[in-house]
Amino acid sequence: MRDNSSASGSGREALQLDVAALRADTPGCRQVIHFNNAGCGLMAAPVTDVMVGHLNLEARIGGYEASAARAAEVRGFYTEIAALINTTPDNIAFAGSATHAYATALSSIPFETDDVILTTRDDFVSNQIAFLSLRKRFGVRIVHAPNAPEGGVDVEAMAALMRTHRPRLVSATHVPTNSGLVSPVAEIGRHCRELDLLYLVDACQSVGQFVIDVEEIGCDLLTATCRKFLRGPRGSGFLYVSDRVLRGGYEPLFIDMHGARWTEPGGYEPVGTAARFEEWEFPYATVLGSAAATRYARKVGIEAIERRTPALAARLRDRLEPIPGVRVLDRGPRLAALVTFSVAGRQPQQFKAAMDALGINSALSFREFAQFDFADKDVEWCLRLSPHYYNTEEEVDHVADAVADLGGQGRR
Repeated sequence: MRDNSSASGSGREALQLDVAALRADTPGCRQVIHFNNAGCGLMAAPVTDVMVGHLNLEARIGGYEASAARAAEVRGFYTEIAALINTTPDNIAFAGSATHAYATALSSIPFETDDVILTTRDDFVSNQIAFLSLRKRFGVRIVHAPNAPEGGVDVEAMAALMRTHRPRLVSATHVPTNSGLVSPVAEIGRHCRELDLLYLVDACQSVGQFVIDVEEIGCDLLTATCRKFLRGPRGSGFLYVSDRVLRGGYEPLFIDMHGARWTEPGGYEPVGTAARFEEWEFPYATVLGSAAATRYARKVGIEAIERRTPALAARLRDRLEPIPGVRVLDRGPRLAALVTFSVAGRQPQQFKAAMDALGINSALSFREFAQFDFADKDVEWCLRLSPHYYNTEEEVDHVADAVADLGGQGRR
């Protein structure tokens, strides 16, 4: 994966992407300045058309019958996601969310007392809570690798902890929800492969924003959502399961009739593919919408998105940095399209409400979302702005001006 996050890249990339056409495909662009793609991306019309079309089909002929009639298109979800992250359809499981996928993956690992989970200080809040729950229930130990001075995990220190603890699981979040940090997941994966350690990656904020190659990362399991930078519907995500995990007999704690065959009164056999991590009931309109969103992103070009989207965020940081009272919080050698900052003298909900009133979508993060990171930065809250490739440089400048105006109001 390449680092093309300089602000100057956004202008060059605009010549390659037809931003006007992309915005015409995105009805929400006519309503708001959407800088909350790290929460939910604006869906493109081809995505919503597919979903509404399927719901209408269910209403006309019945739900089971509609899914049977669209069986080939449903299979397209697996082929599209597989092509997106460089794997095969048999290695992909649909999930209702990235958190659901993550919990299902964790449930397949037979943790025992004193097993070590090695993770970072920049992990997603729900993952950390899940680890704490495993500690409460099974007595596992949670070890956090230290950060480097420039921000982000110290990979060599993490590798040393791998050798010392021989963890049952190594886990890393590619891009945490509370900052623009991009973690070096491929470097971590290289050490995991050398030591034959199980490796789980949360790619919730990076899928649809960066080129993701599970072979390059070297992960055994990878989770993601479809609603964020992939611009799919809410209630959709996926789990990548490596061949090594499948051959190793890993299966979710609560496997059902879709993931296993009841072979005799006292026994069952899990299916041979990642479908063992799925459930029988599917939201088929959502699955089809996720397939359409992935197809759309691949048609736009993930390489082009990877150049333009972080570059828009870099432009925004450059505009925010000089504003009195505004403190940009993102640290690390490589940054994604999540821009986080605090504003002196302003209350979080009031500041966000003022942004909302201007038609600018944003999100708040609080210390309880990032206990380590926010403690290190000595902040209680931040506002998160996350542009995407269909946003414009003019919108970036307008948003920065709005922050300057609102921030100044807090100091009068």
